[in-house]
Amino acid sequence: MINKLDYILSLLGQTVVPKEKVIVILGPTASGKTRLAVQLAQYINGEIISADSRQIYRRMDIGTGKDLTEYLNIPYHLIDIQEPGTQYNLGNFITDFNRAYQSILKKGKHTILCGGTGLYLQSVIQPAPYALIPSIEGFKEALSKETESELMERVSSYTCPQDFQIDHSTNKRIIRAIEILEFLRQNPDFKPEQQAPDALVIGLNPPLEKRRSSISKRLNERLNNGFLQEVERLLAEGISHEQLQYYGLEYKYASMHMLGQMDYPTFFSKLETEIHRYAKRQMTYFRKMEKDGINIHWI
Repeated sequence: MINKLDYILSLLGQTVVPKEKVIVILGPTASGKTRLAVQLAQYINGEIISADSRQIYRRMDIGTGKDLTEYLNIPYHLIDIQEPGTQYNLGNFITDFNRAYQSILKKGKHTILCGGTGLYLQSVIQPAPYALIPSIEGFKEALSKETESELMERVSSYTCPQDFQIDHSTNKRIIRAIEILEFLRQNPDFKPEQQAPDALVIGLNPPLEKRRSSISKRLNERLNNGFLQEVERLLAEGISHEQLQYYGLEYKYASMHMLGQMDYPTFFSKLETEIHRYAKRQMTYFRKMEKDGINIHWI
């Protein structure tokens, strides 16, 4: 069996690796990304930047799979940087990534970007300047009840820049695209600028049965380690069920279970199924990244 660390080192070659090069480790949930990133960081004197859309929140630990003990003595960034209930978007991530990246460069160390949120990963591997466009107050709320067809009709009323691609995967992302187009209409002189660092991208792709087994095992471990108690503490802090469900997957189904909308066996079964589906969607997005021109070295 291939040694993952040796494989990455062989891709980096025997010459001195420029500190500016970002080494990306991506893969579906429960594929061992963090463990591999830590091993690599220990070997090349690196620090890890997390690309996980939910691990940014404090006290949302078990449900997001932070596994902070895995980091050992390796410094990490973009974990525990926001309070639960706050909104965090792609533009925030790009800004925070660049700040962490520059901080690591100043220390003369290597940057390892590790995570499974494909949109976040792609946004810093390839320029995504439109993501930095600020939100328009009240805009998303005003469109939140519209259907997909109504939203797409709105999209058609705008002139869309050739280099701006609309993500149609959810209504939430279509609304964000409309918000960006509205900003560009109001600010016709806006010139997007963003440089993407050179990157080596490593993808973990365990066999399907191994992936499914790892997901089920980890879900049981999270529940045994007190995930539902973690959700109860968040509710006691004043986080609403609506906010919890916004974060999806574990928190969505835990909220529904606590509201009495499903019993425990149904909660477990549905959550397990949805995590498997999520892993499949992650792989679909990573394949999209390849179609967009990103070279992923799969293990």
